[in-house]
Amino acid sequence: MEEDTKKIIKFQKQRDWKQFHTPKNLAISLSLEANEVLEIFQWTKDNQLPSDKKLMLEEEIADVYYYLLLLPHTPTHYTFISIDLHKKLVYL
Repeated sequence: MEEDTKKIIKFQKQRDWKQFHTPKNLAISLSLEANEVLEIFQWTKDNQLPSDKKLMLEEEIADVYYYLLLLPHTPTHYTFISIDLHKKLVYL
């Protein structure tokens, strides 16, 4: 996860997107991307993913992952949110 986060932050810096990546905007984007995952399953039979939707699902899950990793490293007006997602995971 740490390596992915570093790559994402580098990607963000290379494009000068940090100015647009506020906690609010990233949270909105995360929600929108998660809903795109849900939309793939809309009107499908339970537990069945059409084979032509697999690549789309992979791309949307990657988008969710992008925003999920970036959000904890986004500055607020006072400080960085700085959440260590790895420590917050609950292993079953």
